[in-house]
Amino acid sequence: MTARFVGRVAVVTGGAAGIGAACCRRLAAEGATVFIADIDTVAGPALAAEIAGSGGRTTFVATDVSEPGAWSALAERVHAEAGPVAVLHSNAFLHLDAAADQLDIDGWNRQLAVNLTPLFLAVRTFVNDLRTTGGAVVATSSVHALVGISGYPAYAAAKGGINSLVRQLAVEYGPAVRFNAVLPGPIRTRVWDGVSEEAIGATIEATALRRLGQPDEVAAAVAFLASDEASYITGTTLLVDGGWSSKKESA
Repeated sequence: MTARFVGRVAVVTGGAAGIGAACCRRLAAEGATVFIADIDTVAGPALAAEIAGSGGRTTFVATDVSEPGAWSALAERVHAEAGPVAVLHSNAFLHLDAAADQLDIDGWNRQLAVNLTPLFLAVRTFVNDLRTTGGAVVATSSVHALVGISGYPAYAAAKGGINSLVRQLAVEYGPAVRFNAVLPGPIRTRVWDGVSEEAIGATIEATALRRLGQPDEVAAAVAFLASDEASYITGTTLLVDGGWSSKKESA
């Protein structure tokens, strides 16, 4: 493990579990002071304690990233305790399974408010920090931005919006700040809890590497894009899907 983030402050939204938690662990292990922003007031503090027990520097801040006012409180806490932000991972997640004609407007709006709008709110809140530190933003998009799957209209729209938004932000705020996105495929997080073995097997079969990915594998990609090793990479998207989006079988 390298020490690419020593002396840097990182904020990870949706950081209490899954991919976000893996990213918090990775950034802290590489020296960052990590702020975990999440609504989960059980898993979030537990993760912060775990990272601290391993020698990392981390703080949990209860934050509903879909609420604009919550961002001011988050920024005040980060600045008071650590200083300007150099790494921002926008990772909050919400999916409501329904076809477009079965999804009410509140469900549509809520998914965009959690999955897409926080990237805009994060930039509005921390862009001056990021300019000062020469920082990097990495957003979690999804293969759903590229491939249609039944039941994901708002989620797919939000993730597609993230891909477009990181390109726009890279242009608006370069060269001072870099913006990129990772597109995870089937990653073994708690969203797979309760999924049948048959369905999991079908997904594995549809993936070129013949397995589900692990959150740590996404975290490695996020850490790379946030690091100076990716200093000439901005406005792009990186698939982390084990070849799921590449593999197709047809007659």
